[in-house]
Amino acid sequence: MSAFSLAPEQTAWCADLRLLAAERLRPLAEKGEPGRVNRPLVAALGGLGLLPRLFTSGALDLCLMRESLAYACTEAETALALQGLGAHPVHAHGTPAQRERWLPGVGEGTAVAAFALSEPGAGSDAAALSLTADADGPSAWRLTGEKCWISNAPDADFYTVFARTTPGAGSRGVTAFLVPADRPGLTGASLDMLSPHPIGTLDFDAVPVTADDLLGEPDRGFRVAMGTLNLFRPSVGAFAVGMAQAALDATLAHTARRDAFGGTLSDLQTVAHQVAELALRTEAARLMVYAAATAYDEDAPDVPRRAAMAKLLATETAQYVVDRAVQLHGARALRRGHLLEHLYREVRAPRIYEGASEVQRGIIAKELYADLEARS
Repeated sequence: MSAFSLAPEQTAWCADLRLLAAERLRPLAEKGEPGRVNRPLVAALGGLGLLPRLFTSGALDLCLMRESLAYACTEAETALALQGLGAHPVHAHGTPAQRERWLPGVGEGTAVAAFALSEPGAGSDAAALSLTADADGPSAWRLTGEKCWISNAPDADFYTVFARTTPGAGSRGVTAFLVPADRPGLTGASLDMLSPHPIGTLDFDAVPVTADDLLGEPDRGFRVAMGTLNLFRPSVGAFAVGMAQAALDATLAHTARRDAFGGTLSDLQTVAHQVAELALRTEAARLMVYAAATAYDEDAPDVPRRAAMAKLLATETAQYVVDRAVQLHGARALRRGHLLEHLYREVRAPRIYEGASEVQRGIIAKELYADLEARS
């Protein structure tokens, strides 16, 4: 990829993915139960060879997949992304036995993964985790506490769980564990949320884990979490860009044919200028997402800052674009089942999950001042 455009084969792949999402995945998504894991949809993503790419492609390819699927089927995009988010720590930090046990099923779409970081009192402040991992003999622990706002809970087959192993140590006292869903003492419940993807709570009642369940080293789990988020944050931006592009294209079509004041809406300068603004912001967000993903693939030193910028700009942009698209469509866009009604519900959550917009601003500022100090 150049600094300003995709290669022709990448553009063609994105077009194929959009068509695939519209023709093959959208019908499966429409049959799913809102708020619960759609296993036929996940299996279809595996059967089409998209899930295995989560572990063989770079960050840019992940962004292209998420943007393209989001354009035509947000449910398919989210199902793919949640598989990657939950399973990436296993791919990157798991033992050979863990990878052999779980990753083939993730790639086939027969094993559903989940990333269990947030808690009722530790959402944006991920270092404030209170789920405890109490020692239970040599190289064994018992997990006690609650996780909340966990995507794919309580329907996942396994969870990447972050728990506190050293009290009072902040981010330095967190450990990552791979916890199968059938582990004794682990229960959960679904939450009824604004966005239609599956999300729920998990309760840990002295759930047993051992050294065989560790992902990485004890007390080093925070870097497992942040490494995963640095990869997926730009692709959250790609999800947002896909939704923004869908809203923009719908608005172009609507304003070009909607009769108003003796012409069409597009003849009104105030409308045409708004559409131009939507296109400008969407393209700017897309370029920042691609740049952040490319930086990750090239192992650049400023990945945390670029990832935060990409997620922040893209998710805030998508909220703006979808909201203005609803305004330009009028009341029809508020009707249940309309594309923009769907996008309006979908677009709000990405500004919160995987680090709220305020957290991204904090990361950006911290990185900027650190760079300043290093140059001094």
